Order: sequence, then C-alpha cells, then structure tokens
Amino acid sequence: METVDKKAKQEKIVTMFDDIASTYDLTNRVLSMGIDIKWRRTACEKAYEILDSKELEQITDVACGTGDLLLFWKEYADKKGVDVQNYVGVDPSVGMLEVARKKIDFAKFKEGKAQELPVEDASTELISISYGIRNVVDRVEALQEFYRALKPKGIVVILEFTKQEREGLFDKVVDFGMKKVLPRVGGLISKNYEAYKYLPDSIEGFLTTEMLEKELVEAGFEMRYTKSFTMGISTLLIAQKP
Repeated sequence: METVDKKAKQEKIVTMFDDIASTYDLTNRVLSMGIDIKWRRTACEKAYEILDSKELEQITDVACGTGDLLLFWKEYADKKGVDVQNYVGVDPSVGMLEVARKKIDFAKFKEGKAQELPVEDASTELISISYGIRNVVDRVEALQEFYRALKPKGIVVILEFTKQEREGLFDKVVDFGMKKVLPRVGGLISKNYEAYKYLPDSIEGFLTTEMLEKELVEAGFEMRYTKSFTMGISTLLIAQKP
C-alpha cells in the first residue's frame, strides 16, 4: 500500500509541474526577484573548485525543469576553461522538458526520475539537483542512484529550501511571504494556485539541513561544503563520492 501511495504522490507532483511548465520561468523570476541567480552562481563556482578539473565527461542535472541550472553550468565551464563533453538534463515532467529543449541547444534531455536515472554506472562527474530533491518521494533511493551514476571523486550538488526553525521577526516575515504571498502571486501568473500552495507546504514537510547531510553520508558520500543563503531560505550542499 505504501508503494502505491508513493507512486500516486509522485505522479501527482509530476502532473502539477506539467501544468505550470509554460509559465514556470516567469513565475520563478518574479517570486525570487532574481536572488536565486546568485545562489546558482555560488553553487557552480564552488562545484568547479572542488572538482578541480579542466575536462569533464558529463554533467547531469536531475529534476532539471526548464534547464536553468544547465545554463549556469555551461556559462561557468566556459568562463573557467573547463571542457565538458556532455550536458544532460533529466526530468519526469514532459512539459518541463518541452520548454527546456526550446531554449537550450547544447544539452541532451531525457525523461526520467531521480530514483531511476537514464545514465550508465560511473558515467558522470557531477550530478546536480536544484529545488527538486524535496519533490522526490523516494529520496533515499535517489541518493543511492546518484552514487551509482557518479564516477569516483564525482560530486552531487544540491540546492534546496530546507526546513528551518523560525522564531525571529525576519523569520515571521519570510513565513508570511512563503505561505500567503507566494501562492497568490504564483497562482495569478500560472493560473494554478494549488501548485504554488504546494511549495511552502513541501518545505514545511521537508528535512532540516542536518538531516539531509546525514542522508547523504548514509548513502556513502562525504560532505564537502554546506552554505546557507539569505537567512536560511536556501541551502547549498555538495557531497563527494569517495
């Protein structure tokens, strides 16, 4: 029964992203006021620093959505003189992949789940997932799958809204924005209020940074870097396969 419930929940999430795919980029920029760009740039900068290589066979972006993070991976590869042979975006949402293929011509896009990546064993030096790990119902299986697909010394880069204990005045302002403003604005642009009500609800039901670090270690990874952004709204975690 639990397996059936998880499958149904995952399918519902994928359908929701199919529904908002056409307005996803615009809604994100409006809601984040562009601050997420800084978070993504920091992730790229630190990841390339840890890998410390001028040649990469593959970068795989999981739950790639419309491909935003792939644009940053390529921008920073070009900037740092890193030769990346293959960029691959994986997402279970056909709607999201349709948008990604229209705006990005340097990457291959594949329909697939984080728990069942359509890539070979030890075939990629970098796996990233930005603001998508909390939408993966079988998260432990996904982390094990990341480990399988990564080459030795390869890294997994996670950007996510982790759960925070909010008590101060600023925290209350953030909570109000996430629970009241975000669903209304997101719903107005996308015409799908439920999808943007899901976002704060999913964060509230997700893990703390410490719990996610523990899951990565239990999956066999070694933590290399953790950084909190903008008063804990977003968190960057980078872990390495030994």
